[in-house]
Amino acid sequence: MSLFKLKINGRDYQADVDPDTPLLWVLRDNFGLVGTKYGCGIAQCGACTVHLNGEAVRSCVMPVSAIGTGKVTTIEGLSKDGTHPVQQAWNEVDVPQCGYCQAGQIMTAAALLKRTPKPTMEQIDATMTGNLCRCGTYHRIREAVKVASTKGVK
Repeated sequence: MSLFKLKINGRDYQADVDPDTPLLWVLRDNFGLVGTKYGCGIAQCGACTVHLNGEAVRSCVMPVSAIGTGKVTTIEGLSKDGTHPVQQAWNEVDVPQCGYCQAGQIMTAAALLKRTPKPTMEQIDATMTGNLCRCGTYHRIREAVKVASTKGVK
């Protein structure tokens, strides 16, 4: 076990865990941040996506020891009250069905729009293709990302 000091959603946290523990389990089990979901455990579905220094990463395969002094943002930290432009667009376009993949989808879309404010449909598809949705709302997800791009993501 080792003590890790992490900056998550703008707050300081500490966890005494094995260095190889995936960030996903530290977030959920140690800090109670359960918005980030477990989907596959092999970085193939996107349900566990969080931001590390503003970039989308898969927390199920990211060992906590790899975080270092990086800043982690989870779905809980994207906005205080669900008013992030991507979250607003998700509701406007009525994307959610079961909702299980939504946190990962939203975090991936937010990272895309931060680095590419006005993406083409091809860029949206290329970025979002790694996020799986069992409900099949892909057309609505694409539309929501496009709508969010008109709202000015920061």
